[in-house]
Amino acid sequence: MASLNVGNLGEYLREQRNAAQLSLRQLADAAGVSNPYLSQIERGLRKPSAEVLQQVAKALRISAETLYVRAGILDEREREELETRAVILADPSINERQKNVLLQIYDSFRRENGFVPETDETDTADTADETPGADATPGADDALKADATKDDNPHS
Repeated sequence: MASLNVGNLGEYLREQRNAAQLSLRQLADAAGVSNPYLSQIERGLRKPSAEVLQQVAKALRISAETLYVRAGILDEREREELETRAVILADPSINERQKNVLLQIYDSFRRENGFVPETDETDTADTADETPGADATPGADDALKADATKDDNPHS
């Protein structure tokens, strides 16, 4: 986890609030936090919880994950992964089964490239023991299928 940089977060929140043309009081009301508390966050004197950051992000209509990165709660890679997942899950043009399959493919590509989420490490190890050929090299299944096809065709 990244180190906390509350000052950077406060500056960023102030910039976003000004861009949204909201006063400190208006943003505090919209986020459901007190005006003094929000002021302390902006000045880098307070470390907000993830829940407060989520409320502020919603009020500013920005990504909560971006605020989590600024606050040091998430690192940049985690934010990108979460945003990718959110886009897939929010897509109305594909059904739930298709979303799940797409997320499984996404996870497999990430694992192949060395990005194994902490929560999936034990799941991956458990399923590898149960799945025949799970530890086989990539392309081994294709070779097995080709061999099976040869056996089915006596003329090859």
